[in-house]
Amino acid sequence: MFSRPAIIKLSVVAVLILASLGISPRSTAQGLQQQLESTYALTKPTDDKSDIVTSGAVLILQKDKIIMYSTANQVLPQNTYKAGKLSEGAFGVHDNVQKFGSFIGHPPPQQAQTQSRHFVTGEKFWVTGIATQSDGVVFTLFSDPYNDVRYQCTLKFVYPKGSTPSTDDVLKTVAEVFKVQPDDSAKSDDKGNAQPAAGQAPAADAAPAADAAPAAEAPPPAPPATVDKGQTPDQVVAILGQPEKIINLGTKQIYVYKDLKVTFVNGKVTDAQ
Repeated sequence: MFSRPAIIKLSVVAVLILASLGISPRSTAQGLQQQLESTYALTKPTDDKSDIVTSGAVLILQKDKIIMYSTANQVLPQNTYKAGKLSEGAFGVHDNVQKFGSFIGHPPPQQAQTQSRHFVTGEKFWVTGIATQSDGVVFTLFSDPYNDVRYQCTLKFVYPKGSTPSTDDVLKTVAEVFKVQPDDSAKSDDKGNAQPAAGQAPAADAAPAADAAPAAEAPPPAPPATVDKGQTPDQVVAILGQPEKIINLGTKQIYVYKDLKVTFVNGKVTDAQ
């Protein structure tokens, strides 16, 4: 075991090493705080917790489950996340005792009764506060109304004993529990064309109008239909289509079209007018 003077000396040495690297525990905590608040934008509720003044990020729960109390209760239940597992702790036990007491017909004293709700994977809520502590990070959560009741709680991400994770490691751990709902509000111009959000690059396939492929050229007009002497009626019909009427004069036939008359003698074209 180290003596007290030895521990103080080691602490001083550690602080000096961090200072030589331009790093201090305080600046590290501030950097983590800024990263967390940038990723999980805070929501500001009204003073009585009945509504929202300024909305921030919407968080989607990725694991089961956490317990929240009605905002009418002065106590915020604290859930914990440690070693990949969510826990409601003593607050979950208290909630089960309440339900068990009611089940057997002997409810606990009125002052012990609490309006609570369990949130499970896929449900959403807001974050109203983030606090970095020496042994973990604490999120304060706030829900939308359920049957006119809003709920709140805290969730502490507990650091492994005896260690202080890096900012990246903390962000990864928090991301195991919370997913930020993407903002689907897309801007449009006056013509209804979708525009990229601020700071977002345009789509790679959005080529300038000048680079658009030229329109395909129209095919050349078909050559005019021609009827030659000596052709049979079938050949003429294949070229001109069915006549409007046929004048049958024995060995002589006249096929009448809209602007043409074709004369056949013995089944061969002899004239076309």
